[in-house]
Amino acid sequence: MSETGRTGGTFEATDGGSPDGEVWIVGATGRVGRGVAARLAARGLRVVPVGRSRERMSAAGAEAGLPAGVRMVVADSAERIADEVVRERPRVVVNTMGAYAATAPVIARACVSVGGHYVDQANDVVAVQGLLALHDEAARAGSTLVTGAGFGVLATEAVVAKLCEERPVPHRVRVDSVASVAVEAGALGVALATGIVDTLTSGGRRYDNGRLVASRLGADPRRLVFPDGTSAKSAGVASGELLAARAASDAPFVTAASSLAPTSPLLRAVVPLLGRLLSVPALRRLAVDRLGRVTVKAAARPSEHSWGHAVVEWADGTRREGWLRAGEGMAFTTGVTATVTDLLVRGAGRPGAWTPAAAFGHDLATTAGGTFVLD
Repeated sequence: MSETGRTGGTFEATDGGSPDGEVWIVGATGRVGRGVAARLAARGLRVVPVGRSRERMSAAGAEAGLPAGVRMVVADSAERIADEVVRERPRVVVNTMGAYAATAPVIARACVSVGGHYVDQANDVVAVQGLLALHDEAARAGSTLVTGAGFGVLATEAVVAKLCEERPVPHRVRVDSVASVAVEAGALGVALATGIVDTLTSGGRRYDNGRLVASRLGADPRRLVFPDGTSAKSAGVASGELLAARAASDAPFVTAASSLAPTSPLLRAVVPLLGRLLSVPALRRLAVDRLGRVTVKAAARPSEHSWGHAVVEWADGTRREGWLRAGEGMAFTTGVTATVTDLLVRGAGRPGAWTPAAAFGHDLATTAGGTFVLD
């Protein structure tokens, strides 16, 4: 295998341009929010934390290196945040608060209404589809909306785009996402709990002859052997990565898998029943609330690297395989979001709604700290 380093690119570097206008970080007290705020402040951008608690935002801002007395926006819902966006007109809003299927359209539409830009880290089918559905509206307003700005979506999307570059439309694509994430001590929180429950209730998805169809969560489990010799299991899941892989390749048959999906026979048998139970609104609310309150101990990342993987096959039998090697998954997500935001502030975005590589090209993944490893 050969490695491609940080060469090439489809967008301007972040060294020039005018960093005018505020960047709002919604969910600024969370892990990604704090990390993005720190990176953007270090680049000289005007960062404004947005959240429910002024006290918690002050502490998080100090940890992120924001100046004392930094302006903050206190708002306790997506609707109130949207009202403030319309009133204050920030240049870019970064949404890290989660529950993106509900929060993203509300906040993104507010950004579009004032000609601003929007970024989130969504990676579920409903949320990503909902944001991408705003493409025409955003294009007319001159706004750029980017969803899936993290390890989830970009790590696999970029590999597919790289493998398909200057080649005919392939017949079949499979992507696998294997993130190595360090755990912070504390409660799981509503955002993560919502994501877990949504994964269980949505089941699986795949593209079959160009149609998005239902499939079993945990379908087609496989053991992946990574370029560094380590391995992990991965199985089918409904995710934003599936939509991005389809868009990047236009292949009629596409599947997406993750190391977070159930791979054991017992779990794969139980999950459909659990998903049906959690589809009941009252049970879903209870599950999100209880799961969000669960406290966990700090734990180091399980392996040195996170991996995005893709296999692309053509009708003539040609097959290409590639990987994106990254470090700790949440750190890579922070890097992607900060890089995309910086580019938008400096005017590098294209109007419309996009996934990250669709907006800025596959080399965004290397700019954010990844390395391609191609066959």
